[in-house]
Amino acid sequence: GCPGVLAVLGLEATAPGECELTRLLQDKLRYEMRLQYMKHYFPIDYTVQVQYEEVLRPSNITRLRNGTVSETALRYLWFHVSSQAVLRIREVLPEKHPSWKYTQELCQLFDALGEEYSKYRQTDVEAVVADLVKLVHSAGAESRSKAVRPKALLDNCLKVMRMLYGVPCELGSR
Repeated sequence: GCPGVLAVLGLEATAPGECELTRLLQDKLRYEMRLQYMKHYFPIDYTVQVQYEEVLRPSNITRLRNGTVSETALRYLWFHVSSQAVLRIREVLPEKHPSWKYTQELCQLFDALGEEYSKYRQTDVEAVVADLVKLVHSAGAESRSKAVRPKALLDNCLKVMRMLYGVPCELGSR
């Protein structure tokens, strides 16, 4: 794809499917659910190993926005980081674990979102984002260097999702 085509096509706006799915995700990521499935059902202070690029906080988004990265590219980045975070959590859960089904449901929502994002090419997003996405997917276990609580990963996922989709998808902050 030629750079900038997406903006011309007006894809800065979210696709209806994106909004539908982010609303479902917002529902699944309600505080009570994150608390129960990602904290209470884990040992105290339990952490999963992730790599630095897999932690995406509101402050990262603010910095990238100030660097004039498009909203489309930011959503693309959020999608890749968040779906990866869910996989990281799933990797540590046996199927009988009470949180397994919950992470499975999150995975399915992210898979569906992945369909929405599969039309994007790496060339459609700014190089800084394309590089981050590559890092998220390329590194092996040896480069994971940050211990993060499962709930914190999903807290970030939700906060950033609200920043990126809140206005265009009218996500209430319930």
